[in-house]
Amino acid sequence: MSTAALDTQKTTGTAGRPARGLRVTFPRVVHMEWIKLRSLRSTLYTMTITVALVIGLGLLFSSLVGSGQGPGEDDFSDPTSISLGGVMLASLAVAVLGVLMSAGEYATGSIRATLAAVPSRLPVLWGKVIVFAVVSFVLMFVAALGAFLGGQSVLSSRDMATAALSDPGVFRALIGAAVYLTGAGLIGLAVGVLLRNTAGAITTVVGALFVLPGVIQLLPSSWNDAIGPYLPSNAANAFMSVRTSGDSLSSGSGLAVFAVYLVVLLTGAAVLLKRRDA
Repeated sequence: MSTAALDTQKTTGTAGRPARGLRVTFPRVVHMEWIKLRSLRSTLYTMTITVALVIGLGLLFSSLVGSGQGPGEDDFSDPTSISLGGVMLASLAVAVLGVLMSAGEYATGSIRATLAAVPSRLPVLWGKVIVFAVVSFVLMFVAALGAFLGGQSVLSSRDMATAALSDPGVFRALIGAAVYLTGAGLIGLAVGVLLRNTAGAITTVVGALFVLPGVIQLLPSSWNDAIGPYLPSNAANAFMSVRTSGDSLSSGSGLAVFAVYLVVLLTGAAVLLKRRDA
């Protein structure tokens, strides 16, 4: 057998199939997305800012509550929520990171190379989702735990009511905070794929998570009561609070509603990614 024939056999493998090292497998796609995520400076900066917001604002609110200047002055019945007071603002940073992870590739044109390497396309989306979800959830849970422990320490030093991890609903609230922050990033990622425009996707996500709840409150109370609890941020607040108000969803219902938003947006992103040209 000639040298050329041997080289051809090594490249194609047995029965004309591509060699194992040349196959595009889902684990390799996930690894590719992991390399992209950790290689971007914006990822490190945004994650650092998010963690700093969760912990820093939690400590700040815990040091101000009861002084007449902090949140929760009228009804300080949930020390956990005070410590997690920075979660909502931090969700803005992680949502922007989700947008950059998807729409950023369209802005730079690198999406063409990505889809050329993975022609089936959908593994690219699911790879992004898995990498972002795992990294974000781990970091956000650590941040929420740090904010809780630090905040409760501050409250204790001021002889105010505190909560413990073993108290009913506290650990669930910490998990819920990490789930919400991760979900906000996945919403940003999905909207980035849907719109393929960074500025438009960021505007849409900010409007849905932050502006829309305020607008709904300006509507008649009957409309607000019917629509408000089902907005993404309000539904998330229901499952990351130890105590829920009478007009909000239960923790289980809030999680279910938030999950529906994620499923619908990611499904829409998958359909359009498969159908549209790069």
